[in-house]
Amino acid sequence: MNISNQDVQHVAKLARLNLTADEELVFTEQLNAILQYAEKLDGLNTENVEPTTHVLHLSNVMREDEERESLPIEKVFANAPEEEAGQFKVPAVLE
Repeated sequence: MNISNQDVQHVAKLARLNLTADEELVFTEQLNAILQYAEKLDGLNTENVEPTTHVLHLSNVMREDEERESLPIEKVFANAPEEEAGQFKVPAVLE
């Protein structure tokens, strides 16, 4: 499958891009090069290769959730600019 200059013009029109004739030519060549490379990948024998979502093995680096004692309420409000009736007091954002 090859991409024609008309394909690039059509996609550019849909994306509302104003491409010059030189840009259309460059994009046409680049997209065809990408397709040719993808065709090479189609020729690889992947029969014994397990499907993966990433090239590298990834593992979760987050620790397990642990229940811990929370801060005392006095320490929580120690850094608060204002507190009222056991709640943070913030400027009104809605009128």
